Amino acid sequence: MSSSLKQLIILGDSSVYGWGDPLGGGWCERLRQQWMKIKGYPIIYSLGIRGDGLERVAKRWNQEWKCRGELRRKYPDGLLLSIGLNDTAKIGRQDGRPQLSPEAFRFGLERLLREMKDVTNIMVIGLTPVNEIKMPFAECLWYSNKACAKYERQIEESCLELDIPFLPIFHAMKGEASWENLIEKDGIHLNTEGHKWIFKRVEKWKSLQKWLEQVDN
Repeated sequence: MSSSLKQLIILGDSSVYGWGDPLGGGWCERLRQQWMKIKGYPIIYSLGIRGDGLERVAKRWNQEWKCRGELRRKYPDGLLLSIGLNDTAKIGRQDGRPQLSPEAFRFGLERLLREMKDVTNIMVIGLTPVNEIKMPFAECLWYSNKACAKYERQIEESCLELDIPFLPIFHAMKGEASWENLIEKDGIHLNTEGHKWIFKRVEKWKSLQKWLEQVDN
């Protein structure tokens, strides 16, 4: 890989921001630090905002992507998307309405993915599970693993339809023997061990490795 400046934009919510990992700064930061040690590897811009869902990311992604182009008329050639968990939360009560219905989420996601795919290489990762015993979050939001699994299926199916690389997370993480130990006490955010888990999975992701190999083409 050459030393020319290449960039990977990572867009999402508090998971991308790194909330819950005071030791390593989150899985994105862990990936950034590792890549910085390897000559010629792309620059990472992790652009996570706490509480963001599909609609907020859809509004900001294009400007975030464009303003990270470090070379004239050269925009970042990779975008990794990690959203959806906040959209699953039901408001007010356990049987309340979700932040964004599954149908609206699927429609908006496919529209967003098409926009992104038209201008850059896009990859998407799935949702992490939640500890339902800790609900409600912030005394008003109810997250559930049933919803997380459902929305991740929507993401996976959208990516399959649009031929976009997708990394499933939910079932893999929930399949760990002590998966609750990867989640913060608030029930929804990853802790340090959770961010380590995601980092290791993303680091070895074949689609990301393929992008790394092709990034200079």
